Amino acid sequence: MTNLQTIRHREQQTAWIFLLPALLLLLFVFGYPIARAFWLSLFTQNLGTQLQPVFSGLDNYLRMAGDGRFWQSFWTTIILTISTVSLEILLGLGIALVLNQQFFCRGVVRTIAILPWALPTALIALAWAWIFNDQFGVANDILLRLGLIKTGINWLGEPTLALIALIFADVWKTTPFVSILLLAGLQSISSDLYEAHAIDGATSWQSFYKITLPLLMPQILIAILFRFAQAFGVFDLVAVMTGGGPGGATEVVSLYIYSTVMRYLDFGYGSALVVVTFLLLIAGVAIASFLLNKSRLSKGNT
Repeated sequence: MTNLQTIRHREQQTAWIFLLPALLLLLFVFGYPIARAFWLSLFTQNLGTQLQPVFSGLDNYLRMAGDGRFWQSFWTTIILTISTVSLEILLGLGIALVLNQQFFCRGVVRTIAILPWALPTALIALAWAWIFNDQFGVANDILLRLGLIKTGINWLGEPTLALIALIFADVWKTTPFVSILLLAGLQSISSDLYEAHAIDGATSWQSFYKITLPLLMPQILIAILFRFAQAFGVFDLVAVMTGGGPGGATEVVSLYIYSTVMRYLDFGYGSALVVVTFLLLIAGVAIASFLLNKSRLSKGNT
């Protein structure tokens, strides 16, 4: 037993030695910018009014508490994140179930299905901005031809419709990514489980509920984890498609940070916004990781 513990200890030491260069690189790439942002957040530095930073402690964070524009962008980000991630998980699961079946030209269909995710986001945002254009957009043209509307709808000019258009575009763009993740999980489930369950007289829905969904839960949580981080930090889709308008109705946190730093040159307050956003992301990732580990443990016990 002592020899086994010694061997395991040496293996752990060897693993840490190999991981150390990667950890140092991650610390330099991610740790230093976050530490630098936290340090700058303790200063008041606006290049539009003053060149030298002045130490202000937590004033930037206190300012954030009363910043109505920040809270509006925060809740817009939350609504956008929850809506897109929920729809993408549901649609991605349905697409993955279809792509997991045996049918003619399945490989070609899988390749076509992933194309929206492979295209650049800025290009997709520009295309959807044209589609939802109130004068020459395809969306209004189809609705007019079907007789569902009498005049063109100003999709990107109304706060609620603009947010819906963003959700629609993001779901169309990123659902293939979720479906590929879930498809990989479906292919790891043995067909013997379904055959044994069918012999017991179970229906397709019962097999899905008792076999597919529990065994696929780790992949679902991984997809939620990735998409939550990406959706919460979305920038290019909103910047190109709506620019945060109309009237700031679709302005997300990342776009507000960009405006604060690059347009108003308020580096101190912008750094505080970055730190708070980073902490919120860490909290969300920690919760998702906890659920992921709990799901893995329950799967291992079964």
